[in-house]
Amino acid sequence: MDVPVCAVGRIGPEGPWVGFAPTLDDGYALVVGAVHGSRRAEADADLLLALAIVYFEDAFEPPPDELAATHADIAALVRHVAQAHPEPARRRRMVEAVDAIDDGLAADVVIRRLTAALSAEMAGDSVGLLLERAGMLAGDD
Repeated sequence: MDVPVCAVGRIGPEGPWVGFAPTLDDGYALVVGAVHGSRRAEADADLLLALAIVYFEDAFEPPPDELAATHADIAALVRHVAQAHPEPARRRRMVEAVDAIDDGLAADVVIRRLTAALSAEMAGDSVGLLLERAGMLAGDD
């Protein structure tokens, strides 16, 4: 079964793209891809929220057009994370972020809500987290 991949951006003009794809176990995986193919890894709530934040921050170069995530893709991702999250306070903050996305609120409002839903350990370094995990997945040091 070929599952759709949604890319949120490319690390540098010629670098790999970073995104997500649904998994067969009703979750989502981090996906890093290039011309030669893609690699997938498990993704926790913080990593998936980081993908959503990077999407709204336009922190990376634009992804390939045919893989580019949409607002609806990001809303579905965050909605899934919220539904699966065991912590009521974080789940509520994620639902508020989904509402902001669905309502078409300004990117800075969405980013604030997504950032508020991150765990305390994340401390808002979404770009750093994605660069680290994407580098590990792509085999870079």
